[in-house]
Amino acid sequence: MKYLLDTNTCIRYINGRAPQIREHMRTVSDSDIVISTVTKGEMYAGSAKSQTPQRSRARQDAFFIRFASLPFDEAAAEEFGHIRAHLELAGTPIGPYDMQIAAIAATHGLIVVTHNTKEFARVPGIKIEDWEV
Repeated sequence: MKYLLDTNTCIRYINGRAPQIREHMRTVSDSDIVISTVTKGEMYAGSAKSQTPQRSRARQDAFFIRFASLPFDEAAAEEFGHIRAHLELAGTPIGPYDMQIAAIAATHGLIVVTHNTKEFARVPGIKIEDWEV
């Protein structure tokens, strides 16, 4: 089983706000966890806006180095199109970054680890887990 960490999971882990995430991550090999370039981009933007951008970025980099990174590539772009069309037609859209993350997960058969379960639950066929509960 492989897991794709959502942005909120990464932030809460790095900031130490969710000990449950740390406990769960101790039970999973780092090789079974991946991070998307979408999440990295969101987090880089966050550190750039931080009051302590260099410290924030250093903490992110120390976290990111542990895991493989998956890009938003052609296959994910096509899946994104299907997801967006489905959600818009159903009248239940979610944020564009979440759709990109969902598309990467769907393309690679990954489980999305997020506390934002209501958003990701709208995407058909996506497996999600909340490691904060």
